[in-house]
Amino acid sequence: MTGPLDRTKLLAARFRAAQDRPYLATALFSITVVASDQVPTMGVDRRWRCYVSPDFVERQPVPQLAAVWIHEVAHLLRDHHGRADRLPAGERHDHYRVNVAQDCEINDDLVADRLPLPADRIEPKTYGLPNGQLFEQYLKTLPPSVKGHDCGSGAHGVDRPWETAIGGGRGVSDVEAGAIRRDTANSIRNHTRGHGRGSVPAGWGRWAAEILEPRVDWRRALTGAVREAAAWASGAVDYTYHRPSRRSAALRGVVLPSLRQPIPRVAIVVDTSGSMGDEQLAAALSEVSGVLRAVGIGGNRVTVLSCDAAVHVVQQVHTASQVQLAGGGGTDMRVGVEAALKVRPHFVIVLTDGGTPWPGEPLESTRIIAGLIGADAPEPPSWITSIHIDD
Repeated sequence: MTGPLDRTKLLAARFRAAQDRPYLATALFSITVVASDQVPTMGVDRRWRCYVSPDFVERQPVPQLAAVWIHEVAHLLRDHHGRADRLPAGERHDHYRVNVAQDCEINDDLVADRLPLPADRIEPKTYGLPNGQLFEQYLKTLPPSVKGHDCGSGAHGVDRPWETAIGGGRGVSDVEAGAIRRDTANSIRNHTRGHGRGSVPAGWGRWAAEILEPRVDWRRALTGAVREAAAWASGAVDYTYHRPSRRSAALRGVVLPSLRQPIPRVAIVVDTSGSMGDEQLAAALSEVSGVLRAVGIGGNRVTVLSCDAAVHVVQQVHTASQVQLAGGGGTDMRVGVEAALKVRPHFVIVLTDGGTPWPGEPLESTRIIAGLIGADAPEPPSWITSIHIDD
């Protein structure tokens, strides 16, 4: 028969964790404790309730319990359950393996921070893996069958038998969790700027930067821009005599034009100047090709132009592998855009590092989307849709 939970010891460990790592204090004190004989050690659910084994608390000294507190709150702060929900079905079916990958993401920072984790802890070197990766990356490289501690649905996203929430109240809502994450990220930033004692592990610093300055998913942004341009082009109805109007039959000797809705034509201008790397260009072009296929544009409706300060290759392509890149001189994408207009595209995508002059004014019948490669790429004029592409 398991004895009662030693709450004094458990809460003393939480206090110590918050005192030693004050930037985590708000998150630590937002967790509700629920005693459970079913949980093996400690585990959290999606509502920031921590289920605790009385036997585990009795066996562990306070410093190790403090380290486990930080481990569990890290699952919640890093939104591991939300990220697990977004995994492909084939990767999330084994929640133990997901949990091990998540522990690798957390524990390399905790070990570097000299926290006294239990001796059976899991860290990247346990499997010969490098530090500093996200759990989604570790998940792809872990051995086929692994098993570690079960940190609950607040980690891997799968409800556990002990998560009854009896005595745990309503817990923390998603909105409240978002506010806790932002507050913690601000505390980490202030701490790293010299407003606190000690240093912050690199992983926490990267996490805080992502929360406070989230990176836009450029693939989603590019897809949205292409869809918008394609919808705009498809709505540009015009008259044609290729298919006479059915009303012509009522008017003998008169051929009336019919309305048509064009299928969007696309030109991709690729900056092949000396500042652009072939690998960057190939990767970006492959992504753009995938986006075009996703919105139903392909076949002979895509023209690719290789351009530095002059246009070297113009070709209609079906796949990115058919593209021939040539150049290596100066940079002037105006030349490429001007050449692209000769194929009468509905919109033009320019892949460049941004170090180029641009057309001086908007084009009447063609939209331009600039795919800017590299973190420091300068912005084009405001009338050009710009998407920053990770290099």
